[in-house]
Amino acid sequence: MTSHIFASPLPAVSIPEVSITEFVLQQASRVPDRDAIIDGPSGKAYTFEQLRSKIHQLAGGLQSMGLKPGDVVGLIAPNCPDYAVVFHAIAVCGGTVTTINPAYAAEEITKQLENSNACLLISDISCLPVATEASKGSPCKELICMQEQEKLRYIDQLMGEEIEQVSVDVRQHPVVLPYSSGTTGMPKGVMLSHFNLVANIVQINAAVQYDTDEAGLAVLPFFHIYGMQVLMGSLLTAGATIVTMPRFDMEQTLQLIQKHRITQYFAVPPIILGLAKTPLLEKYDISSLRKIFSGAAPLGGELAETASQRVGCPVVQAYGMTEISPVSHITPGYDSRPGSSGVTVSNTLSRIVGEDGQDLGIDEEGELWVKGPQVMLGYLNNEEATRETIDENGWLRTGDVGRIDADGYMSIVDRVKELIKYKGFQVAPAELEAIIVTHPDVTDVAVIGIPDEEAGELPKAFVVLKSAADGGEPQTSADDIRNFVKPHVATYKQIHEVEFIDSIPKSASGKILRRFLRNS
Repeated sequence: MTSHIFASPLPAVSIPEVSITEFVLQQASRVPDRDAIIDGPSGKAYTFEQLRSKIHQLAGGLQSMGLKPGDVVGLIAPNCPDYAVVFHAIAVCGGTVTTINPAYAAEEITKQLENSNACLLISDISCLPVATEASKGSPCKELICMQEQEKLRYIDQLMGEEIEQVSVDVRQHPVVLPYSSGTTGMPKGVMLSHFNLVANIVQINAAVQYDTDEAGLAVLPFFHIYGMQVLMGSLLTAGATIVTMPRFDMEQTLQLIQKHRITQYFAVPPIILGLAKTPLLEKYDISSLRKIFSGAAPLGGELAETASQRVGCPVVQAYGMTEISPVSHITPGYDSRPGSSGVTVSNTLSRIVGEDGQDLGIDEEGELWVKGPQVMLGYLNNEEATRETIDENGWLRTGDVGRIDADGYMSIVDRVKELIKYKGFQVAPAELEAIIVTHPDVTDVAVIGIPDEEAGELPKAFVVLKSAADGGEPQTSADDIRNFVKPHVATYKQIHEVEFIDSIPKSASGKILRRFLRNS
């Protein structure tokens, strides 16, 4: 077939060169008294004007503390209204926010704070124990709490005079620094500029076609690029109301959809599976839902259709990754095509690349590459990983195998990258392998993902134990290996299965041949 570079079938959009906060709060003057963000469990809410004012007041306070352009601030919290306040206040100061997973162990948090060279850590009170432990070994000068308590300063104490956005180069200044494993390896800081974020919100909103009265349920975490941009970003930009949840609970989800007349629900495949199966659906009126979006991992067409029929609205998909802010493909409007991740977003190009590096055509399968204004600046302090991911012409290699049909709809069919996807979260095998190999009885290890209906994939470790020739015959069990890993990583990274084998299959260059382990 004729080779292709696939252009977006959607109209081109204009991308303003403004800060992310100015862009997201653009509706504050039009609907100042509309609720912008509501805490689902407590009902605490900020109107658009209150949100705007608190952001700029906290920015003034942080600036008076000495926060200056280029400084990095860690933020660890579950979803709540003040997450948006802290996030954007740092941005207004010209700072960089590195968002941290609240499920992380202290060791993981310390690594991120060290790698990003964060000077402050702002923590929700629920995360204080782990944040306190993590900050001790980090470059952070101070730990600040989001709520009032006795030992630490808290954000209401820091409120100052409102300041305007500190001048930064919106194309080159990294405003957020989430961490991603990319297509392989250890987590890396993904540098995303104001322009990257603004561009992707423009692209998302042009395709999604929000009405003027939307309400979205935000259960997907704001620390993750999906929740950060698609919920905290695109919904607020559209003047929609966000209702936050600190963690997923099916009954509370249905209660909040009914109570707040939620119209847009963003989810991941395990949540879609839950909606398709839960008997609780019969107890609640969720007829306000206009659409459910699924992302972060592929959603099968059959499951999408089943869930759509049960819930009574379209279930559609998008595709993205942290390195592309995150969306490169999206289902426009309500045009549900089960199994497809939608079309290339505006102002973006796609390629399907074969193993020989040649472009492939319609309905041919190869690695998906994308190019557009939402592609990251690069990985922090890691030029080698950046070059491996983005070529000299700006094309980003996604590590996913896809195909694009004659209508421009893209479907993910397989994965080149090694990452395990557990409920939409990345789990890097190399990170777990680096821990397990330090066990005194282990000589070698490889970790892969094994299929699981509910989670998508579960981490499984293949372990080679020391032999008598290596200094003894250990009696290490699978439970010993699991317990050894447990304190070092977040719950979603835990090893679920362990298999002891004689050797790890490797290539001549020493690379683990994971496909042989998957087929064993």
